[in-house]
Amino acid sequence: MKAAVIESVGKAVVAEVPDPTPGPREVVVEVAACGLCGTDLHILQGEFAPKLPIVPGHEFAGEVVGVGGGVTELSVGDRVAVDPSLYCHECRYCRTGHNNLCERWAAIGVTTAGGAAQYAVAPVANCVRLPEHVRTQDAALVEPLSCAVRGYDVLRTRLGAHVLIYGSGTMGLMMLELAKRTGAASVDVVDVNPSRLETARRLGVSASAAGPDELDRPQGWDVVIDATGNAAAIQDGLDRVAKAGTFLQFGVADYATRVTIDPYRIYNQEITITGSMAVLHSFERAAELFAGGVLDPDVFISDRLPLDEYPQALDQFASGIGRKIVVIP
Repeated sequence: MKAAVIESVGKAVVAEVPDPTPGPREVVVEVAACGLCGTDLHILQGEFAPKLPIVPGHEFAGEVVGVGGGVTELSVGDRVAVDPSLYCHECRYCRTGHNNLCERWAAIGVTTAGGAAQYAVAPVANCVRLPEHVRTQDAALVEPLSCAVRGYDVLRTRLGAHVLIYGSGTMGLMMLELAKRTGAASVDVVDVNPSRLETARRLGVSASAAGPDELDRPQGWDVVIDATGNAAAIQDGLDRVAKAGTFLQFGVADYATRVTIDPYRIYNQEITITGSMAVLHSFERAAELFAGGVLDPDVFISDRLPLDEYPQALDQFASGIGRKIVVIP
């Protein structure tokens, strides 16, 4: 079969690889679409994936075309979105309900072959059947949405919060849509990319600008969310949190990123700084929200490119052109 392969640091190609074979409790999915994510860029840069080469792609959906001998929950022909998370279920963190922090954490498309291919293998337990009205190619958005749902689980925000989001890429826009639906009094978005900021305005924001200094909230925001992973944005965001507010590190920074905190201010103003790591008990809820129309796929997906153009798609994504880019095998 044909698949994208990150062969080595900085090098992605499209090549022929062996067809996958399911284990007893696995299915083979014919991939309809696979989204690109910042994690894929980190893998290309030599981070996250424990070894290369790897077939990337942890955001994908498709049709079941093969089932293992022990699978009874799904049948050939079922359309599914796939949770890429692979946990050991044995370590301390799994046993205490923090599977996303598993000591043996693994993921389809990061540690095992992923969905940037014609076919991919997944545990049956990781597959969520799609309702008839959901287009399979659009359902690659379920995985990133499940990460956003997890982010809001961590926030536990109160009704009437004033929210500031750094970044209006796919994840920032998803956090915007969830903020609007979880009772925020206002949702402001900042981004240095004018075209992405225009999409945020299209979805409906209270205010938007290239930077927070252009916004009228000198007392700060109750909730500040970084969806960029950019050190300058993170540093600025930490200074924008109102008293008794919360800063959520949601964007994925590289390993070397460092910022400075003010311990006295954190103590004196009771500021919470927290993070959100991937998916945790949120995939099924995200699938239901997606089926209910929480996102407009035609707004979120800006480019649908053939799998053969995967290296070019990575370059486009890295340059900040467009919103969610998906490849179609």
